[in-house]
Amino acid sequence: MVYFVRTAGEEDVEKIRTLLAETFHATYDPFYGADKVARMVSGWHSPGAIRARILKKEGEFLVADNGREIGGIGYAAMYPKMAKTAMLHQLYIKPSCQNEGIGRDIFAEIETCFPDAEIMRVEVALQNIRAISFYERLGFSEVDRMEEWGAPNSGLPAVIMEKRLAV
Repeated sequence: MVYFVRTAGEEDVEKIRTLLAETFHATYDPFYGADKVARMVSGWHSPGAIRARILKKEGEFLVADNGREIGGIGYAAMYPKMAKTAMLHQLYIKPSCQNEGIGRDIFAEIETCFPDAEIMRVEVALQNIRAISFYERLGFSEVDRMEEWGAPNSGLPAVIMEKRLAV
């Protein structure tokens, strides 16, 4: 199946929400349990939160679309805490679409969306070895670790990775 990467619109909110719920449960249930993941999904991926990301200035929300379904999403925005740095907040691929190059294609597009950025940064749950390996293949390397990934008091440790962008 061929997927085309495009900018997300408000009409995509429910499909994005469904994809994030499925992907989060498939990825994080083994680490955190289904109940905690369900709370994460309902808080972090509400329709309002997704809509706000889609509409955010200095942000880019992309979807991989085959005309019938969304196979993946990516969201990044300039990072106000660090000059010339874009933060990749989300890059999730539907479990049935993984290993088809969709994540690579979304990232290839998203890294061109921030012409003033010199660095792309991402935070990855420490237990998510598969994602860490994926980002390493894209040219990211670990620069730090943090105790609270995703939200304050989450208790979810993470790896902070960065990639230098072509200037």
